Amino acid sequence: MKHIVFLSGAGISAESGISTFRDAGGLWDTYNVMDVCSAEAFMRNRQFVLEFYNKRRRELADKKPNAAHCMIAELQREFPGRVLNITQNIDDLFEKAGCQGTIHLHGELTKARCEVCGYVWDIGYTDIVGTEHCPFCKAARVRHHVVMFNEQAPEYVRLYEAMEGLADEGMLVVIGTSGLVLPVEEFARCAPYSILNNLEPQDAIDDRAFSVHMYEKASEAAPKIALLVRRFLNGEDKSEELS
Repeated sequence: MKHIVFLSGAGISAESGISTFRDAGGLWDTYNVMDVCSAEAFMRNRQFVLEFYNKRRRELADKKPNAAHCMIAELQREFPGRVLNITQNIDDLFEKAGCQGTIHLHGELTKARCEVCGYVWDIGYTDIVGTEHCPFCKAARVRHHVVMFNEQAPEYVRLYEAMEGLADEGMLVVIGTSGLVLPVEEFARCAPYSILNNLEPQDAIDDRAFSVHMYEKASEAAPKIALLVRRFLNGEDKSEELS
């Protein structure tokens, strides 16, 4: 059965006011990434890292999904079970838009995790101050549910399963990623049809691997992407019309 896999990065949420790391003026201009986003930094200065994520969580509270998030949610409703949404982002804008079953490869800001038993639970936009206890095992080792550098990312197993499944009547849609973390052009070669949407070309991505590429804001590309997805899922396969 024809199906879609969406794979997104920071670019899809940038229009909603979510700070990116790599762009000019992004988080890497403010912080040394290895001081706040690495396993070593967390071991060295636990409270400082917790507060970094607390700040990002507080900033997320009033952020709203944009047209690209809503487009994916709408397609999921229109084609139940045929639109898989995978993101590198740790924000909750897909959930706010109404997306179901989003795979967050790098964790979720609005959740906490017990370091002892691994239990994960929703905390919304509240801070983790360091005195919390796990609601399951009662251990006093609670942390942010975010994958940091030099930590394992267990959801990557599901990512690569989804990429392997593209060969069986799948379309890949990549939105807002630099290609520095994931080999998206290799993923595109697994799919009969593929779409790339970034604000501008990226050195790490050879857009010739994609059937269609769109260099514009994700919210502006969203209606065109939705049209191509509907044509593909309805068996029309006319992706070349917007190439």
